[in-house]
Amino acid sequence: MRLSGKKIIQIVSNDFEDLELWYPVLRLREEGATVDIAGEKAGEKYIGKYGVPIMSEYAFKEINPNDYDAILVPGGWSPDLLRRYEEVLSMVRTMDEQQKPIGQICHAGWVLISAKILEGRKVTSTPGIKDDMMNAGATWVDEPVVVDGHIISSRRPPDLPDYMREFINVLAK
Repeated sequence: MRLSGKKIIQIVSNDFEDLELWYPVLRLREEGATVDIAGEKAGEKYIGKYGVPIMSEYAFKEINPNDYDAILVPGGWSPDLLRRYEEVLSMVRTMDEQQKPIGQICHAGWVLISAKILEGRKVTSTPGIKDDMMNAGATWVDEPVVVDGHIISSRRPPDLPDYMREFINVLAK
């Protein structure tokens, strides 16, 4: 198991894209990683766009990003909610400063924009936020997955196999 001993934080809010949250969580657990789920409140049920629930184990304010090897930001509409929490933005900034893997897919780029970490970075996302990404100083490309150092970005659910392959490769290094 390539990721045995690695700890990843998966942040969550309502209206996440079900596959973009669950597929990475399950793939990382298959590789032996511990994936902790954090939401605004611990022990809260969050519902995806298509009705698939997930229960948070921790509240954002309980998370110390120094205890984790990577962070995942799901897509869907939840990034618009997630970027409103200073604790989330602080986690993302800390991961960026420490060059720890940051995974973002679809609309998750909104969180990285609000954390102000995209200047000069090459990324992808759903085409719907292409202008937002570029206005934040990123170079946007239309590819299934883009790896720019420790930031791994992807466009949408059909790209999940490419996204997770690259995220796992970066995390395993």
